[in-house]
Amino acid sequence: MTVWKTCLAAMATLSLVSAAVPAKAEPVKNIVLVHGAWVDASGWKPVYDILKRQGFNVTMAQEPETSFADDVAAVKRVLDMQKGPTLLVGHSYGGSLITEAGVHPNVVGLVYVAAHAPDVGEDEGSLGKKTPSVLAKTAGAIQKTPDGYTYLNPADFPKLFAPDLPHERSEFVARSQVLAAASVFTTPLTVAAWKTKPSWGIVAGGDQIINPDLERWYYARAKSHTTEIKGASHSVYESHPREVAAVIADAARHLQQDAIGKAKK
Repeated sequence: MTVWKTCLAAMATLSLVSAAVPAKAEPVKNIVLVHGAWVDASGWKPVYDILKRQGFNVTMAQEPETSFADDVAAVKRVLDMQKGPTLLVGHSYGGSLITEAGVHPNVVGLVYVAAHAPDVGEDEGSLGKKTPSVLAKTAGAIQKTPDGYTYLNPADFPKLFAPDLPHERSEFVARSQVLAAASVFTTPLTVAAWKTKPSWGIVAGGDQIINPDLERWYYARAKSHTTEIKGASHSVYESHPREVAAVIADAARHLQQDAIGKAKK
């Protein structure tokens, strides 16, 4: 009987100790950055450098921009490589991609950076026409090749896409564009990850490629935690990397705290 009482006392002690230990949640250390149309992932380097110094495991997706399906597949391929919870970040057209690819089981949250965030059945081209940008009102700014690929007129690129970057850099980006199939902008989404996963949104206050009012509308509809960087151009991820990286890092910390709270319940 004495042995039995001793065992019961030990079990009670273990229960009290277990209750006192905070619930653990796997830290959100994986971040996947998704670029937009007409550019490649190299523009993320300033944000990448900051997040790497903070201890995050950062990977960039390189989309071919040959079709919406090809681009979503490219993002999912990178997500398959991640071990553990992952924060998915998209810029511009990349916002449509993370909205579609973000249902991937590794993804725990989304960050939209001056990005589109359509709903199921919507496409960013149609939504952009309803809230036109400076780009949409600039005749001849968007050019198309005979086989249906689009690009920004290199003469217009620096002033529309990246006016707050050094001119030498914006000219280089203008001349190193990845031509995007016109169909990528008009393909309706089949899922909307922001409906089921927490999201954050960055409004580029001086954006001339996507109307800042459209960005605000997207994020309000998705109930995203929203930050506005006043005066920033569409190249906000490259011209204001500290502010963009701060939002991404804060989202990762917030997601971990949420996971800890759920584990305690």
